[in-house]
Amino acid sequence: MSGSPAGTATAAELFERRVAPLYHLADDAAAIATACHAMAVRFHRDGTLVVFGNGTASTDAQHVAVEFVHPVIMGKRALPAISLTADVATVTGIAGTAGFDEVFAHQLRHLASARDIALGISPDGNCSNVLRGLATARELGMLTIALVGGDGGRIAATAAADHIVIAHSDDPRVIKEVHVTAYHVLWELVHVFFQHPDLLEPRAVA
Repeated sequence: MSGSPAGTATAAELFERRVAPLYHLADDAAAIATACHAMAVRFHRDGTLVVFGNGTASTDAQHVAVEFVHPVIMGKRALPAISLTADVATVTGIAGTAGFDEVFAHQLRHLASARDIALGISPDGNCSNVLRGLATARELGMLTIALVGGDGGRIAATAAADHIVIAHSDDPRVIKEVHVTAYHVLWELVHVFFQHPDLLEPRAVA
């Protein structure tokens, strides 16, 4: 279908530009399921999910945390999660003395442990403080997961996380929408694994 002039995209075109990124996400279903199993095992061992990102991704981090701590679906188990973006005093205090690149890494070193899960969100895959956070999480022995966009940026290029989910789009609005879908899928699949506790015992972990 031919494109409309700039600024006059039709409703059909707006929907169409979201189709391929969501199909790509569906194509990654097996890898996402593997990540969710790994998350469920950590939760089963009393781990906490620690989420972080900048700008609009910071609100995603808070959204993820509340979804796990206070599930909107009745009957689903609450699981421990925190967002490193929620405390403005801590974030600005660290940024003012150690620099903005350290705002997540510093918190992880003092709040997290090897049993926990780090989820970094970077729409272009190039956020320096998210990279530093993921690197620190790995040093601590945490499970690391990244939600990125575009071509995955430096996070994907350097395999900075154990599990990387890419929103294949150069449109920041579409990336945001795919990320929202992705972390709701993460939440749902973690709970699916919790319905099968035999899959969460140490013998089931590769």
